[in-house]
Amino acid sequence: MNSRKFHLHDGRRGAALAVRVTPRASRNEITEIMPDGTVKVRLTFVSADGDGNKALVQFLAGVLGVLPSKIDIIGGISGYDKLLSVLDIDTEEAHQRLLAYLE
Repeated sequence: MNSRKFHLHDGRRGAALAVRVTPRASRNEITEIMPDGTVKVRLTFVSADGDGNKALVQFLAGVLGVLPSKIDIIGGISGYDKLLSVLDIDTEEAHQRLLAYLE
């Protein structure tokens, strides 16, 4: 029996982000990272779904330096509290890029 341990994954690595969206802002911006790790984002759109989700993905793709196609909203599609999956970036790198944006 082979004693080698394998770490199985689907070959794609990424980060998960909890995001709280505030609509109707004067500009798109990240205002803070809350103590629980939730990223507070203000966006200029009016609704929390449809075009608002597209605006969120486009904005965060620019901040994180990834393609919009690498970001999926996996929870909270129609609400203001969302869970996002960001592929091709690890959690630490995503955190560093968010902090750099806030500076």
